Amino acid sequence: MQTTIPKHDPFAALRIKEFLFFLNTRFFLTLAIQMQSVIVGWQIYDITKDELALGMIGLSEAIPFIIVSLFSGHVADIISRKLIILISVSFLILSTSALLYFSLDTSTVLKNYGTLPIYFVFGFIGIVRGFISAAFPAFMSQIVPRELYANSATWNSSVWHVGAVIGPAIAGIICAISFSAAYTVDIVFIILSILSFVFIVSKPIPVKQKKETLKQSLAVGIKFVFSNQLILGALSLDLFAVLFGGAVAMLPAFAVKILHVGSMELGFLRAMPALGAIVTAIILAYKPVTKNAGRNLFLNVGLFGVATIFFAISTNYYLSLFFLFLTGAFDNVSVVIRHTILQLATPDEMRGRVSAVNSIFIGSSNEIGAFESGVASKAMGLVRSVIFGGIMTILIVAGTFKIAPKLRKLDLKKIQ
Repeated sequence: MQTTIPKHDPFAALRIKEFLFFLNTRFFLTLAIQMQSVIVGWQIYDITKDELALGMIGLSEAIPFIIVSLFSGHVADIISRKLIILISVSFLILSTSALLYFSLDTSTVLKNYGTLPIYFVFGFIGIVRGFISAAFPAFMSQIVPRELYANSATWNSSVWHVGAVIGPAIAGIICAISFSAAYTVDIVFIILSILSFVFIVSKPIPVKQKKETLKQSLAVGIKFVFSNQLILGALSLDLFAVLFGGAVAMLPAFAVKILHVGSMELGFLRAMPALGAIVTAIILAYKPVTKNAGRNLFLNVGLFGVATIFFAISTNYYLSLFFLFLTGAFDNVSVVIRHTILQLATPDEMRGRVSAVNSIFIGSSNEIGAFESGVASKAMGLVRSVIFGGIMTILIVAGTFKIAPKLRKLDLKKIQ
């Protein structure tokens, strides 16, 4: 008797109502955060005309983010994850409101203190993001069944990147009007994210197998990640690729010095990596990466480094858009594979802590990478610093390929 093989359903996760509300929240929150990055980057470069000042945005956010992340992971495993997200996003509204106040014509804060108040607020946002980054992916895993983790990771990544396309474009257009108008729209999007999130029912806290002190809880989470070659290899690869290969933080400087364009064009430059990621996500929804996941992971991170180098040497605005598009397209393959590994290999009661470690590796690497880009640009020049980052990414891929055989031979079906 012939057995019928079930057809792959690329929209399976989207048939879950609560997951749709989750994606809606993800979309508006991403819009807001991506807008905020463009607004602040353009505002600070407009004030200072200094690449290092752009890098300091990332450092001011990364330090508090790293400090709080492990603790936030512990909290996400013992307290309602929905409650953590609601409180954290509410604080994000307050933080963005402070940035709005600084930008009003009636405010003298920036005139008296320069960019220091903006860095201070971004430090607080780093703390807020630490809690969001721990609770958000852990909460998502409670909404969808295990067999749909890979599919949900693809759609989650897709929605994030759609927001990351639209957000910078909107920010670039509105910044041409005023910074205060841009921050106002930013706050509206954050409020919309909360309004969508309240429709998701709160989920029970996963039961721990044994009681642990805070110190023991944090130690168990770290030990779990560092003892799992698949998780550690995927996180490390993304960490160093983003740390050295990211050119996004320097885009305001590229827009002004190399490409000679304004805030609107900067918004499109910032949107291009996400647009490339969306195209990849659509392909992965229909043709998920499973059997040769490890090989594809290394290949695409390496190509991300190559595209970064080509972006650095481009002096044509439209070619620069294309190469940024490619960086996002290649990067999203590793994003989907990494998220799927984390979802499949992590026990429910440890998701908050593992998400926190993931955030330290990946989330903070964007901000520290921004600082590294600023320092490198100051030391060796804007273009050479990005070329250096692309070369380092390729070397890191080669090194990780050699020392992580399990990741190299990864077949996602075998850990489901």
